[in-house]
Amino acid sequence: MSGLDVRMFTVGPVQENAYIVRRDAAARRALLVDPGEEPERLLQAIGGLDVEIEAILITHCHFDHIGAVAPLARATGAPVYCPQIEAPLLRDIMVWTPPGFGPFQSWEPEHTLAGGERLGLAGLDIEVLFTPGHSPGHLTYAIAPAAEDAPADGGSAPTAGAGSPGDDELVPAVDAVALLSGDVLFQGSVGRTDLPGGDGAVLARSIAELVRRFAGETTIYPGGQGATIYPGHMGVTTVGRELQTNPFLADLRESAAVGR
Repeated sequence: MSGLDVRMFTVGPVQENAYIVRRDAAARRALLVDPGEEPERLLQAIGGLDVEIEAILITHCHFDHIGAVAPLARATGAPVYCPQIEAPLLRDIMVWTPPGFGPFQSWEPEHTLAGGERLGLAGLDIEVLFTPGHSPGHLTYAIAPAAEDAPADGGSAPTAGAGSPGDDELVPAVDAVALLSGDVLFQGSVGRTDLPGGDGAVLARSIAELVRRFAGETTIYPGGQGATIYPGHMGVTTVGRELQTNPFLADLRESAAVGR
């Protein structure tokens, strides 16, 4: 499991998971990921933890993941980082919200991301991964504590082309990484692909890449855990656990066994 302090808040009628992420339990700066609903509750949690939200990160722009973005961005003053392809949904949220949900407020994101960027925010190193399939612009945030010699208060705008660490960069061990992965991979399941822009084959490739990058020693030492997954719905799991047990990953499991 990663050593980060990750607090999960399941919000709204769709039971979406929003997260407050910080370097450790003593850190005063934090990230807010996928605030889908219940902004008052999330603001109370932010106040209770006595943290400053340095940025709001969005994995994808389905209404259940962005419904509270506008009030929380306004209340905290934190910039919003949004998938570039899906920014029009955040800008005009009710056009894309099914009947019976909302009303929600639209927001103009301060930053858009395509995947491949690397961010330094709230004392954290954040690799932005393009993981489409559930939605066309879906992103996963691979988060680890920033290197000790990095500036303690140094935030950053997106740095393009930095998705693959160079030889001189410190690369965290996969079990130190938290994957804020939205609706890509769940406990025993995967993201649905029957919504507009969904594609099952594309999702399978995204999952395969996450397994390749973040399963760690699972394929060599069965029982290994790899990176921790903090999904958009259901409970926390790990890449290793899903590779070993998730029925939707059977082909990947077989390929890993053959290559062992």
